[in-house]
Amino acid sequence: MEFETIKSALGDGLLSFPVTDMNVHGDFDPDGFSNRVDWFMKHDISAVFVAGGTGEFFSLSEEEYQQIVQVSVEVVDKKVPVLSSVGRSIPEAIAFAKIAEQAGIDGLLLMPPYLTGCPESGLIAYAKTIMQSTKLPVVYYNRANGILSSQGVAALAEACPNLIALKDGTGNMQELNDTVKTIGDRLTYIGGVPTAEIISEAYLSIGVNTYSSAVFNFVPDLALAFYKALRAGDQAKVKTIITTFFIPFIRLRSKKAGYAVSLIKAGADLIGRPAGNVRAPLEMPNQGEIEELKGLIEKASSLI
Repeated sequence: MEFETIKSALGDGLLSFPVTDMNVHGDFDPDGFSNRVDWFMKHDISAVFVAGGTGEFFSLSEEEYQQIVQVSVEVVDKKVPVLSSVGRSIPEAIAFAKIAEQAGIDGLLLMPPYLTGCPESGLIAYAKTIMQSTKLPVVYYNRANGILSSQGVAALAEACPNLIALKDGTGNMQELNDTVKTIGDRLTYIGGVPTAEIISEAYLSIGVNTYSSAVFNFVPDLALAFYKALRAGDQAKVKTIITTFFIPFIRLRSKKAGYAVSLIKAGADLIGRPAGNVRAPLEMPNQGEIEELKGLIEKASSLI
């Protein structure tokens, strides 16, 4: 796909991030994942991001990653852009980018470097090396130990024509507004904090029209209804969905580190689309927390 086509898709519409299916032995389940992506495509989404944070990119082997991108490209069949994550070390990121290119992936999401703290100049060098190794368009994920200032994003955009978008994982609206106003439409901007719906109104107010929706994995109709209400300016419906579903969900999510992923898999299981358990070091929620999540899912149908 052309860069501008992908930028346009990322800038208007709900972005979906499927979980990665595992079987009872904890191994990647390609058939389950294929069915999941096919189910996603039956909804009104503008792009699919596979092997992302919700998809446990951090715990996937190279072989599993290769299967994921191949399955995704085949199932989506160019109906919408498909993007996959790269990251970790520079050699690994370049290797994964090549796998994605060969599979026919439309673009890449560059994750923060693994673990270590680093100066901004080092971050720029890290990202630039990876971006300049691929012809694919890249979304930079501004999060965790990979946070760039507006000046850093501008420098990276100038050095790398294939940088097409910034995904914000900070929730720092002051810095993000600086970036949006300084760089303008050279980039597309995506909301990317965990459960981004909770600050979607703030995102929209500064020109960030889209965000990643993890809850789409188990309440897709609610996720779409919320997005449409947000974009239509239906403040009453937005408030009702946030107070009834998203605030209780975030309070549940905050009970244990990693639940931003674990609860998504638990939710998928509750609606009859199980994806297996998360891999260590993440943990699945306990039975009481699952019952709480079940109650939220039951409420969701009345909010659409």
